[in-house]
Order: sequence, then structure tokens, then C-alpha cells
Amino acid sequence: MVAFRAGEPCLLIDERDRRFLLDLGAGRDFSTHQGSLSHDRLIGSDEGSTHETSSGTRLVALRPRLEDFVLKMKRGAQVVYPKDMGPILIHGDIRSGMTVVEAGSGSGALTLALAEAVGPTGNVVSVERREDHQKTARKTVERWFGEMPAQVELRLGEVEDVLGEIAPERLVLDLPEPWHAFEVAAGTMPGGAVLTAYLPTVPQMETTVGLMRSNGRFVDIGAREALAREWNVDGRSVRPSHQMVGHTGFLVHGRLLAP
Repeated sequence: MVAFRAGEPCLLIDERDRRFLLDLGAGRDFSTHQGSLSHDRLIGSDEGSTHETSSGTRLVALRPRLEDFVLKMKRGAQVVYPKDMGPILIHGDIRSGMTVVEAGSGSGALTLALAEAVGPTGNVVSVERREDHQKTARKTVERWFGEMPAQVELRLGEVEDVLGEIAPERLVLDLPEPWHAFEVAAGTMPGGAVLTAYLPTVPQMETTVGLMRSNGRFVDIGAREALAREWNVDGRSVRPSHQMVGHTGFLVHGRLLAP
């Protein structure tokens, strides 16, 4: 068991399941309406330990899961939500050791999931057109990993230029008009490669699927949407939550024929 260290993220959960994400730093204090708690008491403590604030509120200290981190992190561009990350990794077939190109980087949330999936033997090249979004993504990645991991490279520019250079096994597009990259992808990526597009609207999904079909190089084309609903379980009172995470985006994927 590794104790909490200064500089790493820490998730605090109170008795009402409210969650607070903070970066541990010596001499700092976490303050809330439920009292304050010194970071120095958290640093060196074990994960899963319980701490009391100055007003007696009990908080459990845990390392954040990727889901916790994404939902609580600071963001610039809209993030890919955790409920969509799983389907992107599964239907996009992102696996250990693979080379993946992502566009655009946005706030860096999906970059984290891709980097964890390919592992230290893989490579994620995340391409972003906007410098301000790239800066946000860099901060996000460094905050999660503690530094920029070796398997992640952030680039500023157009994804078409990167595709011609790298010819990745997997391509993930979080762009308003992903079809602009189809011709280059079809001409540079190897047979069997998987292209995945994440899209917010029905017209974008319709256009994406139509242009993948008309391209002639894409097969096994599919479109789907993931909906998530939590349930409240309290003894024999079992019911769905009054709120659910509905539509956030459509997922379109296809595979490439051999050249």
C-alpha cells in the first residue's frame, strides 16, 4: 500500500457521498462549509483512511478513479464523458501496445483513457487545432500522470498531416466534421485499422456514416449511442434514479479494407 504523496490528486468523500477533488500540497488546507482539513494530515496517510474536519465531519480519502477525475477536473472544451469512454475503447478496439491518433485533444479527458489503454508500450498522438485547448489538455494529462508520460505526444495542427506521417492502427476523431480526414485515413492506415468518430448530433452522424460508405474503403460500419442510468438501493427500496445521463454523443466506427 502506497501512502498519499504531495503533488498527487486526492478524492475526499463525505458522509452524504459528496466528492471533492484536490491536489495535495504541504502547508495547504482543504476548506468547506463542513470545516477545514490540513493537507499535511492527508500526506503520508493510507488510501481509504478516514479524517475529520475541524467541525467533526468525517471524510474518506481515496485516489480518484479516472471517472472521478474527469467529472471533477477543470476543463476548457467539452469533455468526452466516462459513459462514452468505455464504448470508445471497446468498439474502437484500443488495446495495449497500439499506436492511436486522436483529434482533437479538447480538455484531454479522452487522451487519459487512450493512454491508459495502450499502456507504456503503446503510443497516443493527440492532435489539436487550438493552442488554448492544447494547453488545457497538457495540464490535464500531467495532473493525472504526475508528468507527461512517454506514450503520449501532443501536437498542434491538422490530423491529416499527422496521419500521413504515422499511419496509425487506430484513429479516434472528436471533431465537428470528421469526414475531412477520411480520404487521408483510407490512403494511409493499414488494412483492418479502426476509425472511430464521436459526434453530438444526428445530422453529423448521418453525414459521417454516409461518407464512410461512399468512400469504398470502409467496412463493418456501425453507429450507436450509450445511455446510463443509476439506481438507488436502500434496503428493499430499489428504484431507478430520478435523473440519468442521457444523450451526450453518438459513436460511429468502421474498419478499413486492405489497400
